[in-house]
Amino acid sequence: MVSLPGSPATSLLRFLFLVLTTLASPSRAQVELHVPAGLTKLRAVEGAEVVLPAWYTLQGEVSSTKPKPWEVPTVIWFLLEGKNMNMSQVLAHISGVTSSKPGASLVYPMPSRNVSLRLQDLQEKDSGPYLCSVNLQDSQGTVRGHSSKTLELNVLVPPAPPSCRLRGVPHVGTNVTLRCQSPRSKPAAQYQWVRSPPSSQVFFAPVLDAIHGSLNLKNLSTSMSGVYICKAHNEVGSAQCNVTLKVSTGPEATVVAGAVVGTMVGLGLLVGLVLLYQRRGKALEEPANDIKEDAIAPRTLPWPKGSDTISKNGTLSSVTSARALRPPHGPPRPGALSPTPSLSSQVVPSPRLPRTDGAHPQPISPSPGGVSSSALSRMGAVPVMVPAQSQAGSLV
Repeated sequence: MVSLPGSPATSLLRFLFLVLTTLASPSRAQVELHVPAGLTKLRAVEGAEVVLPAWYTLQGEVSSTKPKPWEVPTVIWFLLEGKNMNMSQVLAHISGVTSSKPGASLVYPMPSRNVSLRLQDLQEKDSGPYLCSVNLQDSQGTVRGHSSKTLELNVLVPPAPPSCRLRGVPHVGTNVTLRCQSPRSKPAAQYQWVRSPPSSQVFFAPVLDAIHGSLNLKNLSTSMSGVYICKAHNEVGSAQCNVTLKVSTGPEATVVAGAVVGTMVGLGLLVGLVLLYQRRGKALEEPANDIKEDAIAPRTLPWPKGSDTISKNGTLSSVTSARALRPPHGPPRPGALSPTPSLSSQVVPSPRLPRTDGAHPQPISPSPGGVSSSALSRMGAVPVMVPAQSQAGSLV
């Protein structure tokens, strides 16, 4: 068996098939192609092999016999693909040479009137209608007849190993769903859930969805713990998977949820403290001596009044202090500014007193240009003791 030629040769074979079909007029059609009754639609399993049976006879013959010496048959098998029924050549036997796709071959070696096609290592893509065409010529090259038949092949696929998974938290009193799904199956798989021994159990609708492969378990209890097996099956095969259900009684789920919520709350508090600390730091960085325009000035403390004092050596010293503005009697009006005292100091020279033996010095009124002590008292001056210097130069 040789491989199929390239696309130019395939086109040539199609052209030859059409020419032979045209030349084989009804009056000259002496070939009849046969298929078993009731086997026009065949089914096979992926990976296996199948035989598409077909044979031809000459017109008027009751059964197929060995080919006559002059018979030169041309046999071509096509697969009609897609909605447009494109003809894809599977096998061709022309002038004693056979060419085919991988896995395709004739059941009987040529020359033979049995032109059955064997397909091995089937794939799902091999499904579809197959057209067998036979053109019979004699040794002179004269076309003696043409006939064709169509057979339908459907390649079935057993379910691929499914995947089992658990959805929900298996805690006492909660609900969970066991799911099972096969990624590939032709026809579509049906699903069945069972519980393995020692607590064997078979599930049915409504808790079981055989189409989608789900099993709903409600109001869980510890007795429902165990191994659950899902079996995916169709008419040509089956596959299974399992999942272990362990129903817990402790507050694991609550602890986990509480830990997550507590962590989030803690992070929120931490961020809030950081922002508060940053704001407080900015407020402390502001200058402490900033004076606002609408601030009220502090009240001025009253100055204590005192009397004049005469030093031992007869020198009168005082500091005259006066307020530039005296605060008004009574409480200050809102928004009013208290006057700031303006201090002025004046040293009043003490006139020299005449020395008298055994007599106490008498105070002498200051000169007319000075200010009397009573006037200073009324002005609120504060008396200050100023040390006097004796004649010997020491302070007294």
